[in-house]
Amino acid sequence: LERHIVIDISSTLGDARHQDGLVCIDRDKGIIEGHIRTFGTFARRYGGAKVYFSANFNQIITNATIWKDNIPSIDIDTARGSSLMVDIDFGKVDTATAITLKMGISYISIENARQNLKIESLNIPFDSIVNRSVQSWEQKLSRIHIQTPSQKQKTIFYTALYRSFSMPTIFNDSNGSYLGFDNKIHNVADYKYYTDMSLWDTFRTLHPLFNLIARREQRDMIVSLIKMSQQGGSLPRWPAGNGYTGSMLGSPADIVITESYLKGIRDYDIQYAYQSMKNTALHPTPRSSKASGRRGIASYLSLGYCAADEMDKAVSKTMEYAWADDAISRLATQLGHTKDAQLFKDHAQYYKNLWNDKTQYFQPKNKNGTFVDQFDPLQITYTDWDNEYTDDYVEGTALQWRYTMAFDPQGMIALFKNKEYFTAELESFFSNSDPTMGAWHPGSYYWHGNEPDIHAAYLFNEVNRSDLTQRWVRWILDNKYDTTAHGLDGNDDGGTLSAWYVFSALGFYPQAGSDIYQLGAPLFEYAQVQMDSSVLEIKTKNFSPSHIYVKNIWLNGKQLNRRWFKHQEIRNGGVLLFELNDTPVSGL
Repeated sequence: LERHIVIDISSTLGDARHQDGLVCIDRDKGIIEGHIRTFGTFARRYGGAKVYFSANFNQIITNATIWKDNIPSIDIDTARGSSLMVDIDFGKVDTATAITLKMGISYISIENARQNLKIESLNIPFDSIVNRSVQSWEQKLSRIHIQTPSQKQKTIFYTALYRSFSMPTIFNDSNGSYLGFDNKIHNVADYKYYTDMSLWDTFRTLHPLFNLIARREQRDMIVSLIKMSQQGGSLPRWPAGNGYTGSMLGSPADIVITESYLKGIRDYDIQYAYQSMKNTALHPTPRSSKASGRRGIASYLSLGYCAADEMDKAVSKTMEYAWADDAISRLATQLGHTKDAQLFKDHAQYYKNLWNDKTQYFQPKNKNGTFVDQFDPLQITYTDWDNEYTDDYVEGTALQWRYTMAFDPQGMIALFKNKEYFTAELESFFSNSDPTMGAWHPGSYYWHGNEPDIHAAYLFNEVNRSDLTQRWVRWILDNKYDTTAHGLDGNDDGGTLSAWYVFSALGFYPQAGSDIYQLGAPLFEYAQVQMDSSVLEIKTKNFSPSHIYVKNIWLNGKQLNRRWFKHQEIRNGGVLLFELNDTPVSGL
């Protein structure tokens, strides 16, 4: 029985192009090495990503056919081209003998790929590699321990926790070298270099989770962001590989770094990070620059909002810039930059300039101060084919963006007619939401499958209706997560939706860019969260799966008369005790 393995050197996801391929075969040693430059959805935005590899088989290669541009050749061991594939023939091998392939990769060189393979797995038995991987995941997943009689809930929770650790990516090779945003080779010192950060999504839930249970890793991610700024020109918003992708909007790295600093993660050059934030927030980034920057910032600074007749995504950009400015203000306060703190605090209120009292929505406004005529709050970007109504919103409806300003909930609520009106509108937002998991059309109301409104259920706390926060958070936990292949309501976006589940199932939720957590109700009878050397225990009284409401809460033995707490209060661990109830208890 002849056995073959086919390696498609130029295989890429989707319809991405590729070039500059190389394959080299050493038949006697069972080694194939080479490289290819791919231009995927993100990589093509910064010139493509060149991937080097070294593959080692445990068998001699009897024959090999290299396909170049779909033309086979059996007489060569080396080929270059944009389309390369290798058909490896091991001859007649005993079927009881397993053919093992071990491969190392690098973004720097074949030699580094070879070294990565040697250090990480070359002389290690396959079963040992599997066991090592299992132990590594056990270590990560054991950072949170839960007790629940529901196997389904346990599966969903630990799947969510697993997915929360799927990104970002360690980018440095085993020798510490990595390809920077300046296309030069750099070396790590006391950190691991990370990339592939979906920051516009992950600043909301994932990085706050890392601030709890992966603080060393979070510190290294911040160091990596600072290195990207030093080598590329600004803090990124969606770094991938060794370049800026420019994906999404805002400057979410400001929020990520500020929150970590406020929560005590501080072993990095915070002064440089602050100056980088400040420079991006106050000065336009040249069009010729590959750095992310803030597109449309000149309009934002001069008018107090992003003008709809000067750019697209004007409403969403204004709101995201305001959130980032709030974070910069908080950081400036911590660093003693009093004037800057007030300046950015003022800028953080710019989102209010797009509020239309008549319609009670945030609406696009032209540079002359008039609102754009075309407005339909229920129209969603995905079905507004000509962008007639939604050009100024990102991935959602005006209704879904109506509740975005989580950093200033009281200021946002004060824009509405009154608190009763806000509460009724927010409850309608949820009650009209489609309960179907992952519907192809998410609808105009609450959509858990995308980021701008995923914190909205916790806004009920701000109007003394914590019972409604508890009700709708439990509704999301029950209806928008499952153990099937359709177990999420949308794209997980680098673990964002998964981290939302982890937090909400534990009974609290981060206010991104601050040191505040909003309280909900725990899904489990008991949970234990390992935070470095400290432990936070989450306990319950009167627990029952049907008891979704909270009667009382104690933090470290002290009864809370509020539905939030600060990170400082759990910094050294402690006990969060919930007394549960089967009927609503409002008033807080």
